[in-house]
Parts: sequence; structure tokens; C-alpha cells
Amino acid sequence: MIRTIIRFLVSAIVLMLVSWLIPGMSVAGFTGALIAALVIAAIGWVAEKALGTGASPQARGLIGFLVAAAVIYLTQFIVPGSISVSILGALLASLVIGLVDAIVPTNLR
Repeated sequence: MIRTIIRFLVSAIVLMLVSWLIPGMSVAGFTGALIAALVIAAIGWVAEKALGTGASPQARGLIGFLVAAAVIYLTQFIVPGSISVSILGALLASLVIGLVDAIVPTNLR
């Protein structure tokens, strides 16, 4: 339970950093980033179950990259006001988050 909470806190911090670095993406503070992280995790889980593990960002392929960008982009419609992102911003955010995941593996977060 504590590990899951820490993972969502770290994900929210990563979203805030990415929104600061990437043009076309903004997050409404830490609370907005935390809500967005929860929604992104839920949509990602559904996408992985529907499309298979090859669609997960951990697959690190083109499909995983595009699915992650789509998940980030769709999040703004589920929680309006928490996150705002353009298509290019979602693609860039997916790239940066993928790089962070490559450096800090998900099982350590």
C-alpha cells in the first residue's frame, strides 16, 4: 500500500516536471498532477488489458509510445482543469516520461 502511494506521488512529481519542460502541456499544481497520475494509471491499465502488454509503455516500442501519448492526451478530457495538453505536448511528454522510466525503472518507484 505504501509502495503504491509513493509510486503515485513520484508520478505526480514527474508530471509536474514534464509540464514545466514541455511546451503544450500544463498541470494545475500538485493536486492536479496527482489526480492526472491516478487517471493516467487507470487508463493505462485499461489500455494494457485491452491491447495486451505490447501496448504498455514498458514495452518501449512505437506502439507503447503512441499508447502512452494517447493516454496522456485523453486524460485532459476525463479530468478537465487538472491537466491540459496538445497532441504534440502529449507526444513529447510520452517521450520524456519514457526516458525517465528507462533511467528509474517502474519497479523501483
